[in-house]
Amino acid sequence: MPKQPEPAGARRAAPMPVREHRTASTQHRAEPVRRHDVGDLPIFAALDLGTNNCRLLVAVPGRPGQFRVIDAFSRIVRLGEGLSGSGRLSQAAMDRAVEALKVCADKLGSRPIRGARLVATEACRSAENGAEFLARVESEAGLKLEIIDRQTEARLAVSGCGSLVERDTSGVVLFDIGGGSSEIALIDLSGRRSPRLANHIVSWTSLPVGVVSLAERFGGRNVTRETFAAMVDDVAALLAAFKERDRIRHLMKGSRFHLLGTSGTVTTLAGVHLGLERYDRRRVDGLWMDNASVDSMIEKLLGWDFQARVANACIGADRADLVLAGCAILEAIRRVWPSERLRVADRGLREGILSELMADDGVWRRQWRNGSRP
Repeated sequence: MPKQPEPAGARRAAPMPVREHRTASTQHRAEPVRRHDVGDLPIFAALDLGTNNCRLLVAVPGRPGQFRVIDAFSRIVRLGEGLSGSGRLSQAAMDRAVEALKVCADKLGSRPIRGARLVATEACRSAENGAEFLARVESEAGLKLEIIDRQTEARLAVSGCGSLVERDTSGVVLFDIGGGSSEIALIDLSGRRSPRLANHIVSWTSLPVGVVSLAERFGGRNVTRETFAAMVDDVAALLAAFKERDRIRHLMKGSRFHLLGTSGTVTTLAGVHLGLERYDRRRVDGLWMDNASVDSMIEKLLGWDFQARVANACIGADRADLVLAGCAILEAIRRVWPSERLRVADRGLREGILSELMADDGVWRRQWRNGSRP
């Protein structure tokens, strides 16, 4: 089991505010770590440095297949800002990411981590200076990040969402709309189901487009209906090149098939749909939206100007210029795989990492043998 060494010169992290986080079907509360909170339970960590966000989860195992988040961090860093035009990570974007990663390093260095996986995705995969940036991260933040390929990214996203797929489901198209790429997995559950949802992936693709790259090419602040249609057509052309897109076509009729979205786009749509005065993960994660509701939310966002999007509590200034690009990617996906329902997941890659780390370590098997319950 790979372990993350304690960052050189790490400082003890200040206690973070209490934050809600739900895994599986249970709501958990993330709290500042104290020895009596976790006892002898092993601690695991997952970090995801994406094109738009830097996110960290620290957790201990719960009942088999579940875990309890004890610390979390998320910051929008826009690492991929300008990347689609220059092919390189900008100095300002790298500076923002390094500062966020130093916070993560403090959190990791303040507790005994049993196993960790720290990953970087599309921005570092595609940038000419991606490797150079990661060397800087290791030097300045003391963290060694792993650039994962797109297939691994898709598998981990699926692994993180297993508990949101109900037992009577026969087919799912799971998608993760990122900042620089979008991963899509076709999942066939019509046969005997294994505990790991990722074992049922029959085909997958990664589109070289995400909310940041699409918004930079077409403009994200002032999006007309013509601009939105052009974005949808651009993504649709990429999907048309996915030769295995019909692998679960035979499962798509009726209520036993659905879409499952894990990204800021779908969680934002869900928050707007619910009319939340502030984003509430407990109400969003696992929410079902029907076709009419998704259509209505996209139409509503198209009718808002940039300032109206900024003013919405579930969008804000950080996402106001990206959300319609995300909606365009979602719309293209819905056209290829029409479904009566979309399930919203405020979880994904990091939760998938934690689930796989804990399963591979055998913590749930040992609990089962020992009859212990955390």
